[in-house]
Amino acid sequence: MKVVKSLLLGTAAGLIAVGGAQAADLPVKAKAVEYVKICTLYGAGFYYIPGSDTCIKLGGYLRAEVALNAGGNYSASYNNVFAANNRLTNYYSARAREDLNIDTRTATEYGVVRTYFDAVFTWTTGNYVGTGSGTGSTQYSGTLGLNAAGTGLVGSSGGAVNGTDGAISGGALGVYYAFIQFAGFTLGKAVSQFDAPWINYPGNNFDQLVGGSGTTNGVAQVTYTADFGQGVTATVSAQDQTQVFQTNIWNVAGMSTAGVLGGAYGSNDLGGSRSPDLVGAVRVDQAWGLFQASVAAHDNHVGYYGATEVTGHPEDKWGWAVQLALSIKNIPTGAGDVINVSGVYTDGASRYNFQELAATSYSMFGSSNAAYGSIGFAGVSDAVFAPGGGLELTKTYGFRGAYTHNWNPYWNTALYGAWAAVNYSGTAKGLICGSAAFATLTGTCNPDFNIGQVGVITRWTPVKNLTFSADFVYSHLDQKYSGTITTAALTSVAKPAATYELKDQDTYSLLLRAQRNW
Repeated sequence: MKVVKSLLLGTAAGLIAVGGAQAADLPVKAKAVEYVKICTLYGAGFYYIPGSDTCIKLGGYLRAEVALNAGGNYSASYNNVFAANNRLTNYYSARAREDLNIDTRTATEYGVVRTYFDAVFTWTTGNYVGTGSGTGSTQYSGTLGLNAAGTGLVGSSGGAVNGTDGAISGGALGVYYAFIQFAGFTLGKAVSQFDAPWINYPGNNFDQLVGGSGTTNGVAQVTYTADFGQGVTATVSAQDQTQVFQTNIWNVAGMSTAGVLGGAYGSNDLGGSRSPDLVGAVRVDQAWGLFQASVAAHDNHVGYYGATEVTGHPEDKWGWAVQLALSIKNIPTGAGDVINVSGVYTDGASRYNFQELAATSYSMFGSSNAAYGSIGFAGVSDAVFAPGGGLELTKTYGFRGAYTHNWNPYWNTALYGAWAAVNYSGTAKGLICGSAAFATLTGTCNPDFNIGQVGVITRWTPVKNLTFSADFVYSHLDQKYSGTITTAALTSVAKPAATYELKDQDTYSLLLRAQRNW
């Protein structure tokens, strides 16, 4: 009996054990994991980073374009082979670009902590320049690389190819912005606080517009902005001057006829950085539009009169700039139409007029009935000096603006223009025109000049975030020289030793672009 009882108890225990095992193997519905959660605190497109309280937004664009009668990216034919008006001149250049930006926001007891990063991958066609060997050979500019500022191209001579924005033939990676914002502070690489909100583009237009500041590629800075409410803010900033806020400080001892005809009045003798540029701005941003007043102080610091420190040096001189910007919205011509205008004056701080993508040397060739050909040349500087003398600061002034009209939700057009003038002091003119570089000049010597630009851009957006555009710009160089000048051969642009007439020059460019934002 005991045996039967033991068997029954053992069997029951076994069944319970098996039943428990089967129950343990039954699928149990797990709690759903929310991998992506929309963040509504900072606008559309933000999501919480999984496992954190930080919101992130990814954005960017892909762009494909071709520029006709333009140098580099979308720069006009102002200098180098682009303005030689011969068989070395490009009829077109092409570019493709991918932009990626990352925006993060985190709410804290001290306010929102924001980081922003924007980088671009760019491929651009190059061009051919003379090697100077005297054999008529040329070389492709694809061998060029980024200059120290990361904003242009340099060849073996170290001279920057103006009007580029960091893209080299064959492809390049560039960083536009990388900054932190917290409790009113901006730390890192961002748009200059001196700039108008539209930077270089009052009508979303041509890259090289003069008449104001514009740090499209950003500038390293430490900034504090006070918000007084009702759209009124005030800003103080210290920003790096070496990246994009220096033009030239010319030592006229280094002048040559070939250099002058290339738009350089001597050797550029910038010294090491001593002080950042100091910037202040007040802005009123409301429903009717925007008004901004900006000021900047710029330290001009040079190297030496000669090759070594024993030759001495001129003392530093501070330059300055002031800019007013106005935007008018809700104008009666149509919904979304806007007028953007700005004006600027500088003394020893010319980059605040000739922004970072604008040319600072002009050397444009054309035809002539009085000589082998004609040339218009000019140069922009912050200051000029001669060995043993002090700095003569260069004054500039200018303006730019645009009117944008929306024909309908798919089409809009902007008319835009700009003008800038460069004036050298009487002493600076004497130093420049008294140089042996002008020994063969027969006529008037005056390095002052004006540059005017006018353009129109039309955009078609057939579907959201896909835009096709055509941008045409005309430029006029109003130089103040007259007569003729004789020079040795200019082999980099394949120009012979000859006599050239000095006169104003004109050029135009057309950009055709397709862009997909995301």
